[in-house]
Amino acid sequence: MSVMYNEDPFAASKVLDLVLREREMALSTREWKHRLAGYGYAIKDTEHGQVVETLPHHVEIAVLPQDQDAAARRGTALTE
Repeated sequence: MSVMYNEDPFAASKVLDLVLREREMALSTREWKHRLAGYGYAIKDTEHGQVVETLPHHVEIAVLPQDQDAAARRGTALTE
């Protein structure tokens, strides 16, 4: 199960590595989110940026690096 009750920086960094690696392999934002759901994670858009959270419990794990958000808004990242 992918629920994280304690804020473990090592575990959060591993999840971020997985999320970013999947982002590189995905052909679109939609595919990326679908691939993450298969691992039990989701991306939630917040006022602080995009947050990785667990499914189905919606426990926030980490905030995605800002450069990913900026690239997505500029349209240089993957499109849906």
